[in-house]
Amino acid sequence: MYHLTHGFAFQRCISPDCGVTLDIGEVATACPKCGSLLDVVYNREQQGRQTGLPAKLSDFETRWSQRGASRAAFSGVWRCHSLVPFVTEQECVTVGDGQTLLHASAGVGEYVGMDAKRRGTLYLQYEGMNPSGSFKDNGMTAAFTHAKLLGATRAACASTGNTSASLAMYASVTGVAKAVIFIGSGRIAYGKLSQGLDYGAQTIQIDGDFDDAMARVQEVSKKSGIYLVNSVNPFRLEGQKTIMLRVLEALRWKVPDWIVVPGGNLGNSSSFGKAFIELKELGLIDRIPRLAVINAAGADTLYRLYEGQGLRWSGGRVDHAKIDAFYAQMNAEGRHADTIASAIEINRPVNLVKCLRALDAMNGVVRKVTDQEILNAKARVGACGFGCEPASAASVAGVKKLIEEDVIGKDERVVCILTGHQLKDPDATVAYHTRKPEIFAKYEKHGVHETPFGNPPVQVPNDLDAILAAIQRG
Repeated sequence: MYHLTHGFAFQRCISPDCGVTLDIGEVATACPKCGSLLDVVYNREQQGRQTGLPAKLSDFETRWSQRGASRAAFSGVWRCHSLVPFVTEQECVTVGDGQTLLHASAGVGEYVGMDAKRRGTLYLQYEGMNPSGSFKDNGMTAAFTHAKLLGATRAACASTGNTSASLAMYASVTGVAKAVIFIGSGRIAYGKLSQGLDYGAQTIQIDGDFDDAMARVQEVSKKSGIYLVNSVNPFRLEGQKTIMLRVLEALRWKVPDWIVVPGGNLGNSSSFGKAFIELKELGLIDRIPRLAVINAAGADTLYRLYEGQGLRWSGGRVDHAKIDAFYAQMNAEGRHADTIASAIEINRPVNLVKCLRALDAMNGVVRKVTDQEILNAKARVGACGFGCEPASAASVAGVKKLIEEDVIGKDERVVCILTGHQLKDPDATVAYHTRKPEIFAKYEKHGVHETPFGNPPVQVPNDLDAILAAIQRG
């Protein structure tokens, strides 16, 4: 077992009726006593005495000037090391992760119904700029850092695509551990699958969906000692917290009104809640923004439980019987997640309970949007210069719905998380804009029948006059 030298970080069960603590060097994805999820937590008083705490958030800005001398400062994750200090800066494993940006988009804001004259602003946090093309790198750098400390030789995940791409990249670049990725049958976009294959990961494709792959990889990891990097791993979420630090930095350390994020395995929403809870406790912010988690209509477990059945955090005493009954009914009906937004095509989100905590702390709401709404929003995001994969656009489609419901004000400052790059799923983009029957048929089966923002290529003869005429008409 690895023991952290400075000793102020540890793992703790999230159940208030349990509270079991584990050393930072123990590998566990659930409490050994009650089976609940674990948090990485810090004794901030002890940390302050030993290494110091930031006096104000703007102190992080000085780290940019140190990026030439410090590998950690070159990372948008580890630049915020004092808020994720479960290792020393010298022990961080990074490939330049987290160098992403926040962009105010007037065009997307107009699409969702913001009122720019009243200072309503729609921001896009573009996590597709990460090295593997998705937000997953924020968590993977933290998970790989922990894996290296423990001497892991293999790391595994179940994936709808982005986690496997990130894992495979970190394994290939760093050499810390070999990658084993579990995917379901036909449940992964080729743009993502190609990354895992190209980076040399061992790919195990099972007969089943993501939930089946997740169950198997947990069993395999437990039995073989392979290090599990799915977001049930609490260290993954420590890295993902820093997305919110970059949002705040871009806003000159002013807290926005809303954070809106797609809901799949619910790691992002869980980590965002943890980030703001900690920042508030440290006195680094004076208020917490509201949270909206957006499900795809074909994968809406959180929406059904939270908005439909009233499932809540309840001080950590979550009604697990309600969750169990929901899953039992889902099994009895043979209901499987089914959406073109493959990154969030998940029936049993492993971070469900942590997400409930985030929704409680951030006065959150949950909505679901159709695949038609997702692809329309994706097209508008792309037209405004930031191509994203379908799941990312769920956040924008969700804002549009919440503005129409008068839940989000047209004059508020809203941050949408774009979780993955456009090239993660290029088929969706080409299908929407061209409507070629051989590829569009797949989307019609998911209720996508209209392409109001389609931008198909113009067919013209190989003739100069015809080409010029077409350009003039355009």
